Amino acid sequence: MRVLAGAALVAMAFTGTAARAQQNPQAEAQALELLKRGIAFRTVAGPGNQTPDYAAYLKAQLVAGGFDPADIRIERIDDTAWLAARYPGTDKAAKPIYISGHMDVVEAKPEDWTRDPFTPIVENGYIFGRGATDMKYDLSTMVATLIQLKREGYRPSRDIILLASGDEETSMKTTAAMAEQYHDGELLLNIDGGGGALDEHGKPEIFGLQGAEKTYADYELTFTNPGGHSSAPTKSNAIYSLAHALAKIEAYQFPGEINDITRAGFVQGAKTADPEMAAAMRAFLANPRDAKALAVLRSEPGLIGQTGTTCVATMVNAGHATNALPQRATANINCRIFPGTSVAAVAATLAKVVGDPELKLRTLDSGTVASPASPLRPDLMKLVSDGIHARFPGVPIVPAMSAGASDSMWFRAKGVPSYGVSPIFMKGSDSFAHGLNERTPLSEIAPSIVYYKFLLQGLTK
Repeated sequence: MRVLAGAALVAMAFTGTAARAQQNPQAEAQALELLKRGIAFRTVAGPGNQTPDYAAYLKAQLVAGGFDPADIRIERIDDTAWLAARYPGTDKAAKPIYISGHMDVVEAKPEDWTRDPFTPIVENGYIFGRGATDMKYDLSTMVATLIQLKREGYRPSRDIILLASGDEETSMKTTAAMAEQYHDGELLLNIDGGGGALDEHGKPEIFGLQGAEKTYADYELTFTNPGGHSSAPTKSNAIYSLAHALAKIEAYQFPGEINDITRAGFVQGAKTADPEMAAAMRAFLANPRDAKALAVLRSEPGLIGQTGTTCVATMVNAGHATNALPQRATANINCRIFPGTSVAAVAATLAKVVGDPELKLRTLDSGTVASPASPLRPDLMKLVSDGIHARFPGVPIVPAMSAGASDSMWFRAKGVPSYGVSPIFMKGSDSFAHGLNERTPLSEIAPSIVYYKFLLQGLTK
């Protein structure tokens, strides 16, 4: 999105403010301490889950930082918990601003790592550990930012409510529970989404603001036969039937679709893409069903999901003995569904594409919910642009749709516009979220706190 008129002057003025803020080490030191302590909590689903303990630790830090204990809730669900912390505003009639993040992390086995995943290690300008990127880094800097605002005596015009879920990486029960209770917000800032990319020389390339996400869905395809001895093959064979069905699904392309978020992304992308890709983007913008444009865009893995619904076979299971005709053959089809299209509609499309009356198709419970794209709010886009350009003038700010799923979808489904706004810029070679030896550069702490302060004050003055 282009910067609005006058934003350059605002950015110049804000640069001075940022420099002064970064001279105050208190919030930065606290963010690092919060992060180190946070990594040490093994907030993994299952036996020994320490998410409730981590929530209690965060509450203690917020209370010590000036929050009223009565404004902080921790609720247990199964082996995990969620936390809600309210920073009271002066106008009780104004809708609150929500901040979303999660406390849990994916599993990490120490025997696979070079360093113990739950022992924070600072080395060569990085912090290593499970959650160092996803997402205890942002959660720690946000908590430190809120405490810093309290320290400075800042009084927001509306409530700011931090909502930290406890099972975003698994069932999302805590997020669903929070969305049931907190759904009257003006908007939600998801600090687990968005972010910037650096090239391998450290030059900023792009900043993505997440404004939509696709619906996750799994479908089970099943064919059954009486079976029999393999020495006497019959025309009915569950494996062959499944193979034919999968071939049809492989060949099928869902129609092109576009929304305000992806449109803005393609408009920006066309400015910097190579001539062939830029031409395809412009043709797609003019007509999302343009077959030639779709062929070019879908030849690029990073763009396939931005053009519509995708479905792909991910698992197969067939037969019961090497010398017997198969009695059963199943496959899992994983789909990422474009906002506005229902899970049921995709199931109907898959059944129609296969066109075999013997097919049994079952929609599996994914624990997700469909959500609409959020509108591109000019006020938020301007604040994000000004905040990012204060650090990296001129870097493209590109609205983006993720393949899903994040906590945002539960709030969007309840009517709360939600946006991924994390300010962290990273090189591709530093991205190890969910992987081995997860790490994040410590140099992101100071600018993250400056950015979060700017964003929150801009939305609540």
